Amino acid sequence: MMTETSHEAPRKSAAATVASEDPGALPFVAPCRTLGTWEPIGWLGHAWADFKAAPRQSLTYGAIVVLLSWALAFIAIRFGGYFELLALVSGFILVAPLLAVGTYSISEQIERGLEPSLRRCFIEERRVFGNLMVFALMLMIVFLVWWRAASAVHIFFPVDMTTPDWTDYVQFLGIGSAIGSIFAVIVFSAAAFSLPMLMDREADSITAVVTSINAVLRNKPAMAVWAALIVLAVAPGFAMLLIGREKGAGFALVMALLGITLPLIGHATWHAYRATIDASGWPRNEHLEG
Repeated sequence: MMTETSHEAPRKSAAATVASEDPGALPFVAPCRTLGTWEPIGWLGHAWADFKAAPRQSLTYGAIVVLLSWALAFIAIRFGGYFELLALVSGFILVAPLLAVGTYSISEQIERGLEPSLRRCFIEERRVFGNLMVFALMLMIVFLVWWRAASAVHIFFPVDMTTPDWTDYVQFLGIGSAIGSIFAVIVFSAAAFSLPMLMDREADSITAVVTSINAVLRNKPAMAVWAALIVLAVAPGFAMLLIGREKGAGFALVMALLGITLPLIGHATWHAYRATIDASGWPRNEHLEG
């Protein structure tokens, strides 16, 4: 349900004006409701219910993420080194929303009372392929810029791997995290609600991204909690990545954990979208019934 607040009245008036001029016109951005600060915790509860309702389908997407990550790790280590791997894994957060698209479809199928099917997931991904590629291009550009920034941090703040001086690590990770957080905020704001909207409605990628950014800016406390929960979901694995770097055990663990946590975050993202965005002005996707 949408809750109307005083600051939303001008936006609705503007939308009504556009509709009166052109009844077939859609607003530039979908309206959003105001979230309570701790509502994201409830999204995780709904996500766990979806995970239990479709464990095979959810873990299939988790396994795909793990296999892709192992392949990228091999390439990074084979042609680079440990810090190239660290930058790659850090940048993985930037492209993870795109990998979770299938889990949005699983949650949508459960919501509609359908038996979760991977075939429907693939049909949905094919339907929105064009918009997903636009979004993927944006993420690719952000990821490449982040990769160059991470390389610059390693050049200007090198870490001697032969000495156990943790002050170098703190400096390297502190500066790298500060720079990476800028990229993470940009991607988080653009992806928080846009990809589920593309799966749910017949909307274009620009409208979905603008809608997502608008909703994030209007719900900063709740979005801060949601971002913190996502970070907590992957932080233990990244810690093991540092501890077990000699044998790669840390990386194997972080990817195994992501095989479970990423589907959960994906399911929760769908419920976050449903709780936040009112996209009723756009035609709903009716392809799932097939």
